Amino acid sequence: MAYQIDSNECIACGACEAECPEGAISEQGGVYVIDATKCQDCGSCADVCPVGAPSKK
Repeated sequence: MAYQIDSNECIACGACEAECPEGAISEQGGVYVIDATKCQDCGSCADVCPVGAPSKK
């Protein structure tokens, strides 16, 4: 199951996008989102997020 970013928690810092080895994260509408078709469940995004917005749902 792919990670998802909680849009209510995301502070749009960009840390997750820079860490994603698959290029699955992009900014959309002032928050970051994960493309589930590209996400390989590595958890790099969750490891660097200062507010814990990415999680498996």
